[in-house]
Amino acid sequence: MLQEFKTFIARGNVLDLAVGVIIGGAFGKIVSSLTDDVLMPVIGKVTGGIDFSSKFVLLGDIPASYTGSPTDYAALKKAGVAMLGYGSFVTAIINFLIMAFVIFLIVKGANKATAKPVAPEAPVAPTGPTEVELLAEIRDALKAR
Repeated sequence: MLQEFKTFIARGNVLDLAVGVIIGGAFGKIVSSLTDDVLMPVIGKVTGGIDFSSKFVLLGDIPASYTGSPTDYAALKKAGVAMLGYGSFVTAIINFLIMAFVIFLIVKGANKATAKPVAPEAPVAPTGPTEVELLAEIRDALKAR
């Protein structure tokens, strides 16, 4: 069983997958930072100072024991208040779109780099009599008259 495990691990696909997961996790953090720290503040500034990370709708009552701000999304979430955090959802969608676009560009580049050159198509031979055969038929028809 240990030998089978060694064979499994030694395959290139498993190692490639492991490297991809590690790099993907690190890249995900970079994209999250880009979205949270660069794009969303710019979008907030363009939309009049809206902070999307704190946009939510309360679905339940705030507990009487809660002492924080009623507009602090993180504190309300920690207190267990039922909320619909649409600002976080918008941020997650932007993260996803950026990641999907970058992955699309990587796959497109990899496909282009590994694509085999397309050979020019050979001309298609005509089906039917050749010119010589047609001329011979015409000659024979003229002789027969």
